[in-house]
Amino acid sequence: MNDRPTLQPLRIEALVDQYLTNLRVEGGVANNTVQAYRRDLEKLRAYLALEGMTNPLDVPPHLTGFLNHLRAQDLSPASVSRCLAAIRGFYRFLSTEHGAPEVLSQLPGAPKQWAKLPKTLSESEVTALLELPVGQGLEEIRDSAMVELMYAAGLRVSELILLPLSAVNVEVGYVQATGKRDKQRLVPIGEVARQKLVAYCREVRPVLLKGRSAPALFVTRRGGAMTRQSFWTILRRRAVRAGIHKPISPHVLRHSFATHLLEHGADLRAVQMMLGHVNIATTQIYTHVEHKRLKQVHDERFPRKRRRGSHGPSASSSIKDVKDDRRRQ
Repeated sequence: MNDRPTLQPLRIEALVDQYLTNLRVEGGVANNTVQAYRRDLEKLRAYLALEGMTNPLDVPPHLTGFLNHLRAQDLSPASVSRCLAAIRGFYRFLSTEHGAPEVLSQLPGAPKQWAKLPKTLSESEVTALLELPVGQGLEEIRDSAMVELMYAAGLRVSELILLPLSAVNVEVGYVQATGKRDKQRLVPIGEVARQKLVAYCREVRPVLLKGRSAPALFVTRRGGAMTRQSFWTILRRRAVRAGIHKPISPHVLRHSFATHLLEHGADLRAVQMMLGHVNIATTQIYTHVEHKRLKQVHDERFPRKRRRGSHGPSASSSIKDVKDDRRRQ
């Protein structure tokens, strides 16, 4: 007799909806993460359909095949790991909420991830991007302020487009960013970003709103906050105008912010706080910059660092002199 609970009365789509609602409501997981998990679990649903399986509990013994299916799509180890994290959470939810048997031990482990250096812009490329001549139209002033602020504060794109007007202090020069899981942090923004924000708030924002009210700092002509996709388009167009032809995204600007701070001597802990990383291990992706700077400091400051031919005879020439003296004797 098979006493395993059956989940067939509920389709996998309904179970996924329940799980994601639980993540959002009970777990307080950010909407972007929820949507990423939805896409990952859609891969599972598609695989189920491809293999002719309808019951989610029939999947675990076959998940090695599903893992190979993901690898065949040329997904990065990080993407595969996140997909497996979504599936593990889903099956934990089925076990807790629907009495499904424990199957986590049957799930394959996450693939090993390699250290991947963040993509960044050089300082000259950032300067070209931020110092583009302001063109015609109110949106040009707004877009220039948005890109400047994103780099100045190292913001995520979601933090930028959802930043409320009340979170900006242009008098002192800082913003209060709200990051993942609603964690807040204060980040200084510098004088150039402060001036661009003042100009935008005084000259552009009231005109775009046309007497309407909106909580978001950056608004469109419709009076609402900008979408992530719209800002990506703005950033890429400005990059082309600046002569930057490498791939660029909002996160490339964020990586550039952190990298340039470290290159100019900032402490890794300070960068962690400004980026809003809970764990210092997340910030350590930038330690290649620290290592490069430490080597430079060592080369310049260490008293025993001798360059060949710069101070006195080398070791090899001294040995040769000793041998010559012995032959002469």
